[in-house]
Amino acid sequence: MFDKIFEAQQKAGEVKKRLDAITVTGSAGGGVVVVTANANKQVQSVKIDPVVLKEGDIEMLEDVILTAINQAMEQAENISQSETAAMTKDLLGGMGGLGALFGK
Repeated sequence: MFDKIFEAQQKAGEVKKRLDAITVTGSAGGGVVVVTANANKQVQSVKIDPVVLKEGDIEMLEDVILTAINQAMEQAENISQSETAAMTKDLLGGMGGLGALFGK
């Protein structure tokens, strides 16, 4: 049983590394704001087209930034769920009849 716990910890570490390496992007306002994050939901960069700053509409800029961030986070969440589900399936598949207890 401890072997399975250790294996689960190792697989979780592997999934985290994979998620760190996956890049997702959210953009809004026709691409005037682009947010890049990794699949662990860590924002890596925010790019803002200088034309937005010239317009001076701060509320619009704030809305566009939020939209781009939310898009990136949604993509990251979807990828994270897929990777975690695959890891869980692999682990439960190796636990014999116990997998059925968790809906496998």
